[in-house]
Amino acid sequence: MGMSVFIFLGLVLLIVFMMIKVVPQGMEYTVERFGRYTHTLVPGLHFIWPIMDQIGYRQNMKEQVLDVPSQEIISRDNAMVRVDGVVFFQILDAAKASYEVNALEYAILNLVMTNIRTVMGSMNLDDVLSERDQINAKLLHVVDEATNPWGVKVTRIEIKDITPPRDLVDAMARQMKAERDKRANILDAEGFRQAAILKSEGEKQSSILKAEGQRESAFRIAEAREREAEAEAKATMMVSQAIAKGNVTAINYFVALKYTEALKEIAAAKNQKVIMLPLEASNLIGSVAGIGEIAKQVFKKDETSV
Repeated sequence: MGMSVFIFLGLVLLIVFMMIKVVPQGMEYTVERFGRYTHTLVPGLHFIWPIMDQIGYRQNMKEQVLDVPSQEIISRDNAMVRVDGVVFFQILDAAKASYEVNALEYAILNLVMTNIRTVMGSMNLDDVLSERDQINAKLLHVVDEATNPWGVKVTRIEIKDITPPRDLVDAMARQMKAERDKRANILDAEGFRQAAILKSEGEKQSSILKAEGQRESAFRIAEAREREAEAEAKATMMVSQAIAKGNVTAINYFVALKYTEALKEIAAAKNQKVIMLPLEASNLIGSVAGIGEIAKQVFKKDETSV
């Protein structure tokens, strides 16, 4: 009697234990009754019918990451590169992830690897190396659409490393060096061009300033000559008026002036070293005195007119 009681209590505890199911946070369990899916248990405490019901799949509902193994691909221009990456995904529907696909992670991984070959194989090597963001976006769109029936959301696909062959890397290095040398030469030529332009501009400004200085100097010289000519014309007019009135002193002055100018030109000649000419000093002195007489007469007229 006592033994049967213990057995009964043990069976009751076993049944109660089988009925109670605790689902941790971030997980969901599928429940199958006689092998057929019935419902999904969310995080928390749940009770199921023992023997009839059992847990089918335990799905992790948190975002998960898969490493994409390295593989070789051939670009559109027949360049072979080695590529690897990483995939981030999250299960949104535990039932679909459990029953719509077998080996979910393996299926996602193969889908990503296949599409990497498809997307990158349709691009040139330069585009493969420079447009990584565009490759990631294309892969994400294609893979997320393909995994949608599985109750999975692919959040990100990132290409980690793209490794071209060694000879191709060396060729690219030479090409980049040539491009840098080309840019340096262009910058040097541009610098020389700017320097030449600035030099020409400076010379132009200098020529303009020099021309303006010469013009100002010529203007001053012309003005001085004009004043000198006016003074000479005025003096000549005064002498002419005195001669017209029969002033002998004015005539002597005029003759002496011309005589003196002729002597000046003879003395200024480079082929003349010694000049021997008969010269009557009294005539010149008399002419100078005539200048004084003419000036006195002019001043007297001015005072009389005043």
